[in-house]
Amino acid sequence: MLQLITSSQPTFLCIDGLDECGGEQRAKVFESLKQIIEKSKGTRIFVTGRSPIGAEIEQHLPGRVVSVSADPRKDDIITYIRARLANDKTQDAMDECLESDILGNTLGNISGM
Repeated sequence: MLQLITSSQPTFLCIDGLDECGGEQRAKVFESLKQIIEKSKGTRIFVTGRSPIGAEIEQHLPGRVVSVSADPRKDDIITYIRARLANDKTQDAMDECLESDILGNTLGNISGM
């Protein structure tokens, strides 16, 4: 169905979190994307996923990929968390120790997200 739609008009596909798709299903997605690109030259595909997926995309769609790294910086995450904590409706519950615990636990568990 996507090949039919994309063959008649310029189309932009966005696939978010491809790295979260299981291996067998991801192989099917890559095969479908390859067919769409080959038959629909006006189609552009935007894929998001954690860094390791870039090599897999390049393997399945060689020469058709532009990779852009968008890994968050630790400082950006800290700024975001502090802004959210500042907007918390229960300000009385927050102190420096709790904020430090939240930041420490969050930063320790983000693993490339």
